Amino acid sequence: MIYRIHPIVVGAKIFDKGMMTYQHDYGKPFVIPIFSWYIEGGNKNILVDTGEFAPRSSTEIEKAVGKVYKFEEGLAKWGLKPEDIDIVIHTHLHNDHCENDSKCVNAIFYVHENELKQVHNPHPLDFRYNEDFITEIESNGQIIPLKEDTEVLPGIKMIHMPAHTPGGMSVLINTEKGNFLITGFCIIEENLNPPPKILGMGMEVIPPGTLINSYEAYDIVLKAKEMTDMVIPLHEPKYAFIETIP
Repeated sequence: MIYRIHPIVVGAKIFDKGMMTYQHDYGKPFVIPIFSWYIEGGNKNILVDTGEFAPRSSTEIEKAVGKVYKFEEGLAKWGLKPEDIDIVIHTHLHNDHCENDSKCVNAIFYVHENELKQVHNPHPLDFRYNEDFITEIESNGQIIPLKEDTEVLPGIKMIHMPAHTPGGMSVLINTEKGNFLITGFCIIEENLNPPPKILGMGMEVIPPGTLINSYEAYDIVLKAKEMTDMVIPLHEPKYAFIETIP
């Protein structure tokens, strides 16, 4: 099966760039888009993540990432409503990736079991989990917990890559131009293609700014870069201005 990927901006954050780029560019303000990715192809309506429930915008945000859509508005661009969604694939369960889950009343949700453990009993260092956003779909039996790499549909495979969170899952998608990987960890393009001063230090990639183990995260980012035809960083601003990939 061949798919197309449509990035929908359903949130944004202004924060320290070092939250994306480990040991690099701390103190530099940066705007990231928060995406829900509509995967078009076949007979199922598929999303990767659902984004923020009440996204905010401002002149600074719009300059950096363009229009920020409410979940329903973003889906409507592609003729969809939340109840039309059949499958939601979660990269992880930090709140900004799952705040609209309960609106997808007819969907099945694929999540690594380690994310479910974290969302109910997060480590004190990780404040980004909020179980309130998944309790409804959990009580409805809509979640399929995963233990390992899983082919959700022909041409769509979830791959366990715990760089940013214990249950982080990257999503490998077959397109007309090869296999494209949406990362399950929060990075931007610079993590994959560092500037000369970082390359000069002997680093081929930059790990996520928030991570579990810095050495392992480095290796996971490098693996992602080497294993596929194209890597789509989960928060790269340039995709906010692209309607369809490829």
